Amino acid sequence: MNCNEFVELVTEFLEGALPEGDERRFIEHLAECSGCETYLDQFRQTIATTGELTPDSISSDARQQLLTAFRNWQRQ
Repeated sequence: MNCNEFVELVTEFLEGALPEGDERRFIEHLAECSGCETYLDQFRQTIATTGELTPDSISSDARQQLLTAFRNWQRQ
């Protein structure tokens, strides 16, 4: 597994939704890559700080801005 694949799977990993083989590869990569270890730690800290967002907890304008930002980020 490379770092890009790792980043794509972080949410599923934290939700316990990865298939067994993918989870094993994820953990093996994590053991060898300090950058991804830091990324996962930062992701966990962000979740702890912001809590869980629900569709009703943010305005439709804020939701649209977040979706646009994520879509534009992937194009770069």
